[in-house]
Amino acid sequence: MPPADAAANMRTQAEDDYNALYGPPAGEYDPIADPTLPAPAEMPAVYDPWEKLNRRTHAFNNVVDRAIAKPLAKAYVEVTPRPVRLGVSNFFNNLGQPVSALNALLQGKPKQAGQSLGRFVVNSTIGVAGFFDPATKLRIPNKSGEDLGQTLGVWGWKKSRYVELPLFGPRTVRDVFGLVGDGQLSPIRQIEEDKVRVFTQGLQLVDVRTQLLPLDSLREGAADEYALFRDSWLQRRNYQISGDRKQPGEADDGLPDYLRDDEANPTVPADAMPIIPGVGGP
Repeated sequence: MPPADAAANMRTQAEDDYNALYGPPAGEYDPIADPTLPAPAEMPAVYDPWEKLNRRTHAFNNVVDRAIAKPLAKAYVEVTPRPVRLGVSNFFNNLGQPVSALNALLQGKPKQAGQSLGRFVVNSTIGVAGFFDPATKLRIPNKSGEDLGQTLGVWGWKKSRYVELPLFGPRTVRDVFGLVGDGQLSPIRQIEEDKVRVFTQGLQLVDVRTQLLPLDSLREGAADEYALFRDSWLQRRNYQISGDRKQPGEADDGLPDYLRDDEANPTVPADAMPIIPGVGGP
């Protein structure tokens, strides 16, 4: 049956009476083309020319995660009391404050840089090397997520191709340079004793994976897990670079709450980078 006849058969008697009195409408209503409706949300374009290689790396990371990282994180939760786990997370968060302060200063945010340094001083002293968090009770904001990759983005390196690194997960080429730069300043990398340094880095990785356990449910049932990881990571990254620099009244970017929180959604830190002999290490 022709589309016009099908549409005519679907009209009610009231619509036919209206058309008889006032004439038929200029065209059938198309809700997609309705100019009175708001424009659909636009997602930022994904720059992923290395997708084929990235997907293979993602598959490798999944194998490592399911076989090693996730079981270690679950075992850590089972055998370690929650106050101890919280103290470990506080310790690593505190170690990252100086690098975060430096990057905040380079991004033109001196107030945030001062807050990060203030947290570091308070928690390193009163908080017993950062295992406790008296700075929060003193209402010093915790914004420890600033890194060199964000700084390069603020400085103008906006578009950068996506790359997934073995073990380190989602990044862009810009953030790989930032990862290397921040790694040179990492306090953990300054530990000369190999066994102590490797143990500390391993504990930090387990702590990060433990914090990500609540997000595992998001990957279950995903039609394309790689695309889910990539798109959500890039969306969150764009927010980290420009979201907190928007002026009052500017449109919100629609980022889900679970992606806004750096503390609940950490990435593999620069501290965990292996030391290459002759490059900032013994």
